[in-house]
Amino acid sequence: MPEQETKPRLAGYLDKQQPDLYATLSHYSQQLVDEADRLGIPRRTLELINYLCSQINGCAFCLDLHHRRALKYGETEQRLSLVAVYKEVQLFEPAEVVAMEIAEQITRMSTSRPSPELFEQARQHYSDEQISVLCMAAIGINAFNRLSILSEHPVRVAKK
Repeated sequence: MPEQETKPRLAGYLDKQQPDLYATLSHYSQQLVDEADRLGIPRRTLELINYLCSQINGCAFCLDLHHRRALKYGETEQRLSLVAVYKEVQLFEPAEVVAMEIAEQITRMSTSRPSPELFEQARQHYSDEQISVLCMAAIGINAFNRLSILSEHPVRVAKK
């Protein structure tokens, strides 16, 4: 039986078809990083959020990108390999665990809403301003995940 050709979802990459809108999303991302830096949220924590949300959403392109970025900011291969089970291992700091829990609950909002208890727990580690940036980080990576999945951005072989 011959293989059937599958047609791409779209005629091209969304970011190339709508460069001004993509630029706005990229600007959002940069502002978010700048605000996180200002508030003392480690880049490594942001990359854990990006990595976890990309796992949940099944975005290969973003997983690859944020794997490399996380390593750049001092993350370890062991911890990255265990992000999917972050609640079951003792390798992550309590503040990182709560940040990932916020990101996970935001990513899964279609089935249940983030709990008020989670935000009370988060306040043990973060200010309300920092919590809002963590929420905005999860919102942002979810947007990028959807863009990359719909665009079918390819994962390229890493340069050595």
